Amino acid sequence: MLKGEDIVLLLKLVDAPADWTVRTLAEETTIPRSVVHRAIKRLGTAGLFNEHLRRVNISQSEEFLIHAVRYVFPARLEGPSLGVPTAWAAEPLASHIVSSRDELPPVWPDSLGERRGLTLEPLHGSVVEASRRDPELGERLALVDALRIGGQRVKGVAAELLIPRLAPSQREHRAA
Repeated sequence: MLKGEDIVLLLKLVDAPADWTVRTLAEETTIPRSVVHRAIKRLGTAGLFNEHLRRVNISQSEEFLIHAVRYVFPARLEGPSLGVPTAWAAEPLASHIVSSRDELPPVWPDSLGERRGLTLEPLHGSVVEASRRDPELGERLALVDALRIGGQRVKGVAAELLIPRLAPSQREHRAA
């Protein structure tokens, strides 16, 4: 069974350098090495990652994230807190979705956060720090949150924005 840290690592692996190690993934995501190792095994078992080739299975991951992540990792907005914007309140989705000024945005709770909003528990406790260290990972995580809690319109736009972010290095090779 997949865990939240598996999704964080899956989203990190889509643009990890070819020479990544469990140690570098652990340092960049703040997820302990032993947890990273087990997560990679679970991703392989689920068919989302090819351990032999050390590559994300893009089409399977796209299908899982767009159609199943909301059921495997259901989310709900809870009470107000200070935090870091996510889902439609964070880029890249914030530029595409207009929300009411009176509506509190979804946020990952964080004492250093600068935005007040409704709490959305992240997929893993490492999400806020990992997003600070890797803003592109943060964008992918915010888009996945939009897929988890958004309505049809939000999910549609989030899916459109997430797909090209799942295989950035492969797209560069195709363009060359």
